[in-house]
Amino acid sequence: MGRYEDGPVKVVGELWDSRVSGDNAGTPLLTGEVNRFELIQAYYVVWKPTAPFGRDTNATIQAGRFLLNLGSRRLVAADDYRNTTIGYTGVRADLAWRGGWRSTAIYVLPQQRRPEDVPSLRLNSVAPDREGFDLVLWGGLLSRSKTIGRATVETSLFHRGERDRPGRPTRDRSLNTGALRVIAEPIAGGVDYEVEGIIPRGRISTSLAANAPRQDVAAWFLHGDIGYTLQGGWKPRVAVEYDHASGDRPGGDYERFDTLFGMRRADLAHAGLYNAIIRSNFVSPGARIEATPDKRTNLMASLRPFWLAARHDIFSFTGVRDASGRSGSFAGTQFDGRVRHHLLKALRLELGRGKTVMPTMRVFYDTRDPGRVALFGPMGAAF
Repeated sequence: MGRYEDGPVKVVGELWDSRVSGDNAGTPLLTGEVNRFELIQAYYVVWKPTAPFGRDTNATIQAGRFLLNLGSRRLVAADDYRNTTIGYTGVRADLAWRGGWRSTAIYVLPQQRRPEDVPSLRLNSVAPDREGFDLVLWGGLLSRSKTIGRATVETSLFHRGERDRPGRPTRDRSLNTGALRVIAEPIAGGVDYEVEGIIPRGRISTSLAANAPRQDVAAWFLHGDIGYTLQGGWKPRVAVEYDHASGDRPGGDYERFDTLFGMRRADLAHAGLYNAIIRSNFVSPGARIEATPDKRTNLMASLRPFWLAARHDIFSFTGVRDASGRSGSFAGTQFDGRVRHHLLKALRLELGRGKTVMPTMRVFYDTRDPGRVALFGPMGAAF
């Protein structure tokens, strides 16, 4: 990463090199693992005008290719765990003013990682990521600190628009996603909490086919957690959590929740090789404990059972589905553990462990069709 500053102007460049080695023909490879020699950040200009709207204001305008982490990061983020990340090309404007008010507005083209074919990924081939007006993200958020006691209230609206291009069919999403969030950050000896509701509306094609019919979107997502941090010692924080991401049901509107470009690590589990859970079609309460043995070390463990929000739909990101809906809604239980330790100021070691226990196989006998016997596996996989 390189940086040059001269007064209010700053130019930044950052190069990532993500590749694999020692893989074999059976290793599943995606652009989440390989993205060699990619300039993910190149701010052409960062301008900080002095008090543009009065002495108590602060503004920043950023243009070029950059990373984005906005609000809760459930809708717009740069993944900081998996082997590759996502960058955005466009313009960002930030404004802060009296009374704890802050706003951010963006118009960006999310980077589409290349190459995409497995043979090229296996060879760690180099192909510059592309961006284009076939995939656009714009919108912004507005927040105010200490609105409800010490809690911050934040609202946001983002539009995702996509269309087909040669060799890359899409679902032609046109989504307007609004969110409302209230958060009180953890404090020693006190209660913290967060509640966020997200509602996308718009249109989506029923398949990747060019002539596929369009469908209205009526999905939703809810996150809530409440925790308490003890004083002294390791300052352990214990919390209970709840997440509900809608799934699609037969007929009517399209109800499967789309998390846009959001991260999953903070709420659900690490991304990368373990790629099963995203914010789609699940209901999950959970418990979490965190501790800080010293200033350089952080520990975390969580336990979450999962149910399908819509039993006819694919469970989260697994691709496993029982279209009949007869195999039940319980999907399994996930344990997630993490150790973080700062070796140096700019170097952090992170170790994670995730495990999901799925339901055992069972036989389903259809009383309406005595000749039909089906064997169902984890999360309703039919054999």
